[in-house]
Amino acid sequence: MRTLTYAMGVSLDGYIGGPEGEIDWSDPDPELHQFHNDRTRSLEGHLLSRRLYETMTYWEELDLSEANEIERDFAEIWRALPKVVFSSTLTDVVGNTRLVSGDAVAEVEAFKAEGDGEWGVGGARLAHALLEHDLINECWLFVYPIVLGDGIPFFPKLDRRLEFELVESRTLPGGVVYLRQRRVR
Repeated sequence: MRTLTYAMGVSLDGYIGGPEGEIDWSDPDPELHQFHNDRTRSLEGHLLSRRLYETMTYWEELDLSEANEIERDFAEIWRALPKVVFSSTLTDVVGNTRLVSGDAVAEVEAFKAEGDGEWGVGGARLAHALLEHDLINECWLFVYPIVLGDGIPFFPKLDRRLEFELVESRTLPGGVVYLRQRRVR
């Protein structure tokens, strides 16, 4: 069975984006960017919401001749990685991406059962739906030393508790703390 890992930068007060979705506070320094490259390289693929997909098309369109070594590496990893984007409004996608417009939860339930390997999950709306239906196996939080006060939460508002166990933690440059949490059932 496939495993799903939800990984995002998050503020100290639990937000992955500001009130307008802004993420300018989470630009990685070279060491953190390399950490993301290595993590992404280990994935079999990535599931994305529409908004994150649109943000990540930057890497599909990046002129590699103008990018630094770490950016080129990530762009090459990202372009080769199979991706599935869930959207009811998109009509076309670019790169190694498949568009799914149906029920994301039902699609992901079937998707998890049909293969092996670890797949990333990104985008709050998609991740929240998958967490609500117990489809996320791990959460990787990159906690930035900033308080946003309001915004898009990392975790959805739930009517029950979700329990996790700490698998790994590491302090990265700039005060970012990486927390790898595994879901306890």
